[in-house]
Amino acid sequence: MESEETGMNQAKEARQALEQAIEEAQRDAEIKRAEKRAAEEPEQLAREQARKEAWLAREQALSEVEKVRKARASEKRAAEEAEILAREKARKEAWLAKEQAIEDARKARKDRESERPE
Repeated sequence: MESEETGMNQAKEARQALEQAIEEAQRDAEIKRAEKRAAEEPEQLAREQARKEAWLAREQALSEVEKVRKARASEKRAAEEAEILAREKARKEAWLAKEQAIEDARKARKDRESERPE
């Protein structure tokens, strides 16, 4: 009976030793993972910073391109508006000249008719 108890105690101690070894191995693994994360963190922060700076540079470049595009469109629109205004002015002047010619012709005809002896 004593040998059975001794065997059971030895088995129990072996189980406890195994559990302790497993827990210690898990703690060691967790410590290694934490150390690895701590070592990689500055690298990750640097990569993230570089990514942010690249994004910002891209956004600024796009903004500059958009400004240039808008400026060109505005210049083109201003030139087109000036051209339209010039055409409109020429059209109005031509219309006025035509109306004036019609009026002058009517007046001349009236004068001729009034000068004619009846």
